[in-house]
Amino acid sequence: MERIDIDPDYLFDILQKLLNIPSPSGYSDQIVHFMGQELARLGIDYHVTRRGAIRASLPGAQDSVARAVAAHLDTLGAMVRQIKENGRLAIAPIGSWSSRFAEGSRVTVFADGIPHRGTVLPLKASGHVYGDEIDRQITDWDHLEIRVDHRSASAADLISDGFDVGDVVSFDAAPEILGNGYINARHLDDKAGVAVLLTAAKALTENRVPLPVTCHLIFTIFEEIGVGGSAVLYENVTEMVAIDHAPLAPGQNSSEFGVTIGMMDAAGPFDYHLSRKLGRLCLDHGIEYAKDVFRLYRTDLASAIEAGNDTRTALACFGVDGAHGYERTHIDSLTAVGQLMGLYLQSAPTFSRDRKDLSSLNGFPHQPTRKVIKINT
Repeated sequence: MERIDIDPDYLFDILQKLLNIPSPSGYSDQIVHFMGQELARLGIDYHVTRRGAIRASLPGAQDSVARAVAAHLDTLGAMVRQIKENGRLAIAPIGSWSSRFAEGSRVTVFADGIPHRGTVLPLKASGHVYGDEIDRQITDWDHLEIRVDHRSASAADLISDGFDVGDVVSFDAAPEILGNGYINARHLDDKAGVAVLLTAAKALTENRVPLPVTCHLIFTIFEEIGVGGSAVLYENVTEMVAIDHAPLAPGQNSSEFGVTIGMMDAAGPFDYHLSRKLGRLCLDHGIEYAKDVFRLYRTDLASAIEAGNDTRTALACFGVDGAHGYERTHIDSLTAVGQLMGLYLQSAPTFSRDRKDLSSLNGFPHQPTRKVIKINT
């Protein structure tokens, strides 16, 4: 088992392409087509579910037991909830995020399938008109509107040109990659994770690295609304690792330059043994890593378990500052996660007994516990 080389040129290129394809939850068809074409170009077989989740496969020496690595294609966004009499659009968020990060954004409104450009503004946007009132207005989605770059002075103008309640709004990613390795953009959660998984799969495939068991690459499309992992696993998947972001903030222990292994999120602890296996792989192969707990955060792993899958789960993260806003990560963190995934896919199944849905206690693992001291009385 050896660390794979992560191609930075491919990683940067595929990340920028992904970031420039709009894919708010519920409006992901375009990026699904792109992913299918890219997987085919890499020589990786895949299937697409009814709604658009992708299940690709890297064949291993055996497929009676399999593992999965997941990342999500969908992003945050918004939806038109009202055509306003002033010729502007009121919006509601798709996914959970603060309206403060929407203000000033350039957006695309998909009106009857036709893209229109616009800008998200607070209701009181000009200090030359409202003075200090611009700093006193409430920060929430009810106090925002989209100024469409379209000749419209009334609701009737917009309606006549095809705008309607329910139109999807995508927010420009505005990626910027710096020479020192920093990457700034919206939607790094989780298009950076998708790019990492594709880059690792490319390296394994091109170098014909033998895998002990088949691995399914899962690309979900509804993670941001909480149900992405609910219906995409094969029955024989015994282990599932999600690649997602680790929010950087005071009080967190996440790494901006290495892997962060999430030990628990808002849905509860991840699998004890699989999580520690990822940590051992990092330690044994010189990959910088940290462990963290995310109290206000959940991933596709939660929805996969809630859907009834009896699967061991673990979370491998790249560090992100300003999560669900203007996000920043670093190439070292993405590379570290990619190398960890390469090692994980080369490793043996965590427990051979997991190939059976039900079995005896033979081979069932133990967790450390305190020694009981018997006191004679």
